[in-house]
Amino acid sequence: MTEPVKDAEFLEYIVKNVVDNPDAVKVNREVDERGVLIVLDVAPEDMGMIIGRQGSTAKAIRTLLRVIGARANARVNLKINEPEGSERAKRQEERSESNNEEGAEKSIDDIVNDIE
Repeated sequence: MTEPVKDAEFLEYIVKNVVDNPDAVKVNREVDERGVLIVLDVAPEDMGMIIGRQGSTAKAIRTLLRVIGARANARVNLKINEPEGSERAKRQEERSESNNEEGAEKSIDDIVNDIE
């Protein structure tokens, strides 16, 4: 008999040993017709450690989860939720607000000239 896949437990173990706030780590596993989706939540200050430089840590974690899934003939995907109050979320919000303000100030003539 094969042991059931423990992909979510594996992810939780790895992440809790990488972050500064292991109590804030939450892992949710969902199974549907497309495969397994594991959703990861961490503290805002730990996002950088989970993502890594240029996404290298997140990519490595996803690769390991896919290997575990392949051994059980399952497709495993990881979604890392952006925590509220994180620096990246603030920057994205500021960018969208500045883009909206710039777009609102332009006249139709300015927009047409930009296209040409």
